[in-house]
Parts: sequence; structure tokens; C-alpha cells
Amino acid sequence: RRDHTQEGSRPADFDRDTMPPPNNSNESYCTFTLASDVTAGGLPSQEDIAKNLENSDPKTKRHALKAAIMAMLGGEAMPKIIMQVIRFCINSDDKPLKKLCMLYWEVVPKYQEPTSEELLRAASGGAPAQRKLLPEMILVCNALMNDLNHPNEYVRGSMLRFLCKVKDEEILGPLIPSIKSCLEHRHAYVRKNAALAVFHAHRLHGETLIPDGPELIEAFLSAETDVAARRNAFLMLFNTNEDLAIQFLAKNMDDVGKYGDGFALLVLDLTRRVCRKDPQQKSRFVRVLFQMLGSGSAAVSYEAAWTLVSLSSSPTAIRAAAVTYTNLLNSQNDNNVKLIVLERLEGLKKNHPKVVQELLMDILRALSSPNPDICKKVLDVAMDIVTARNVAEVV
Repeated sequence: RRDHTQEGSRPADFDRDTMPPPNNSNESYCTFTLASDVTAGGLPSQEDIAKNLENSDPKTKRHALKAAIMAMLGGEAMPKIIMQVIRFCINSDDKPLKKLCMLYWEVVPKYQEPTSEELLRAASGGAPAQRKLLPEMILVCNALMNDLNHPNEYVRGSMLRFLCKVKDEEILGPLIPSIKSCLEHRHAYVRKNAALAVFHAHRLHGETLIPDGPELIEAFLSAETDVAARRNAFLMLFNTNEDLAIQFLAKNMDDVGKYGDGFALLVLDLTRRVCRKDPQQKSRFVRVLFQMLGSGSAAVSYEAAWTLVSLSSSPTAIRAAAVTYTNLLNSQNDNNVKLIVLERLEGLKKNHPKVVQELLMDILRALSSPNPDICKKVLDVAMDIVTARNVAEVV
């Protein structure tokens, strides 16, 4: 760490309570950490980094760009580096260097610092200082657009993933047409990341950048065949337009089991959210809940059973949920799963002892586990529901 007393800017032991709140991209945009191997022996100067970025060796460029990122995370402005990155790194085909460029765009200051006159005017009650995008960012936007239209699907997909971290309307705006076109790409990797990028842009700047986002994703969802892309699209409808999500679910109720575990878990979240708001809607979802009880995924069948119990107290629903819990208890090898399921069965026993009593012998099969905690929990669940009718069978 540099000693600020050498530059006469402020004492080294300044009071940290007087520090201003985060107000630049270095402090508010960092969503990652970087290994400090490049800092061994101290970070190079801005001039050395700029010179190394001009080197034709990708390894040297990567080391220099890492050093620039570390310096910026430490509070250094590095204003001369951005043009070097644009000139010598942004069009490189080296994949590790491309990834480092994305990290660099994430932390680099993207706006001009306000002038002293603008700050004084804002402090005196006048108009707030306007944010002005750096002129260099126009070149950056152009490079980002080139990657969005790149013939390699993995370059496109990684750029779409990166855009899910960008919050600036001025940067996202010119890229929206390219993001939309990626929804129709032949490769599923591009389409699934494009759906997330549309969701991100609509959530942040929906009314200005992409007001037709939900309708666009609804059309995309109707034609999509990839499991991951369909899940990401439904995630957007789930969070932005519940009515469209419910309409899609109603039209495709019989096919939910084919849409993958991630999609099924979203449907269960939607069911709980809608039924909490309007209990009269329960009947619309009971069918799909019973369908999910038989899912091959332990997570889906467990969540479906829990959701069914929370929404309905009918004997049929409780019995179906209890059977699902019991099947999970005897089919899963993970001891943590067994303990969680036993907790659920104990909860069912308090309100529906007769239903659990019917499954007593299936529950006792879990005593074959070598784990003493599981055996103890099984006995805690079972002993209270032993009666004169079944005591001989239990023994």
C-alpha cells in the first residue's frame, strides 16, 4: 500500500469514519476477486503496464492486464490504460485475455468526473451533476457488439454472460438489438444466455431499453426446445409478468415433467407465490403438483410434497405427500436428506397421525442405516404412532 504522506495528499493515519461513501465504479462495480500473484514484488507502474500491453506475447499482456485490474481495485485511476486495452487487447483471440478484458470493463471507470463548477452548483441546490460517458467507451461498446455478433457461439455466450453484470443504460442501450438477435441463434448456449441478458436489461431499464421484454420472452419460450434456455426464459416471466407465466404453464401443464428439474422448481415457486396471494387459485396447480410428486429428481419430488402439504389439508394430498417423503427416506443415500425428510414426517405426524401411521413399516425400514442419528430420529417418529394393532408387526 502506498504511503499517502509522501504525496502530501492526506496523513497515513486518517480517520476512516470520514471516508466518503462509494461513488465510483472501482468501489461499486467490483463483483469478483483476483489472485494476488501479480503483486509479488509490488505492482508495476502505469507506464510499465501500458508498455507490456503492447507486447505481442499474450502471456505478457495477461500479466499486465491483471496488474492493471489489481491497481484499480486498490484505488488507482490508471487513465492511460484504457486506450492501450482498446488498441492491443480487445480484439485478441486469446481466450484468457478476453476473460480478463471483461473483468477490466467491469471495474474501469466509465464516466467522466464532474467538474468543480458542476459539483458547486449541485451543492448549492442547483441541478445535479450529469453523468457523461467517457468517449473511449464508444469504442468499447463497438467491441462488445462485435463479440455479440461473433461467429463463435462461445464468444457470444460469454459476452452475454458478461452483460448480465453491466448496469449502465448508456452501454446496454446500443447492444439491445444484438442481444435480441441472439435469442434466435442456432446454438442453445447462446440462446440461454441471451434470455438472461434480456431479463437483466429489462429488470434494470425495462421501460426505456426493452419495454416489450416479457412479450418477447413469451414468444421465445413457446418455440424453445432447450431445457436450460426454457428455464431461463421462464425465470424472467416468473419475475416480471406472473400472468404470462401462468398462461404458459396452463397451456403446457402436461409437458412440465419434460422441461427439466430447474423449470419444475420454478413452477413450484410460482405455485407458492400465487397461492399465497390468492388461495382461490390452488385448484389450478393441484394437478401439476401431483404430477411432480413422481419426478425422478429428489429435489423436485421433495419440494412438490412440501408445497402440496402447505397448500392443501385434504387426506388425499397429505397421503400422497407422506408416501413421497417415505420413498425419499428409503431411496436416498445422503444422511442429510434422510434427516430432513424425517423432520417433515415428524411435522406431518403432529397434524395427521393416522396418515403417517399407515406408513409406519416403510418408515422403520430406515433403521437399517448405520448412522445412529438417523436411527434415533426414526424411533422418535415411529414410537408415538405404535398402537395395539401394529405393535406385533413393529416388534
